[in-house]
Amino acid sequence: MELEDILDPGAIAPRVNAADKRQALSVVAEIAGRQFGLKPSVVLNALLRREAKGSTGVGHGVAIPHAQLRGLDRMRGVFVRLDTPTDFGAVDDKPVDLVFALLGPVENETGHLTALAKVSRIFRASDLRTQLRQAGGPDAIRALLFQSARPTAA
Repeated sequence: MELEDILDPGAIAPRVNAADKRQALSVVAEIAGRQFGLKPSVVLNALLRREAKGSTGVGHGVAIPHAQLRGLDRMRGVFVRLDTPTDFGAVDDKPVDLVFALLGPVENETGHLTALAKVSRIFRASDLRTQLRQAGGPDAIRALLFQSARPTAA
């Protein structure tokens, strides 16, 4: 599974204004609805249910909300960059401005966990986080994410 297979160009929003975590997740749900033919309310509820179990704020200003949904045939991603960092209840108590949401089919737990691990690894790189915060638009963001997801030769 490659990041290129998960993140469509239309699923990237580089300038999102959200007052809180719920609003940020609502924007993710709207994008998912438009891009993947899902009901935004269903996506939002699934993401909120997952957040109720524990924050998906992984630290360093990054959150990776995720949910499994009926109506998807494969893993899908939505990336949003928040204009103002928002409290996500992250593990380091720092506000979040980079959100990469993962949505997967209910019947593919292994694929869901694999994608979650891959995205988590990508966002460990501080230089990538800095570049994403400075990127000019969706194409630049996409290129940075895809480049960072490629394995490097030893």
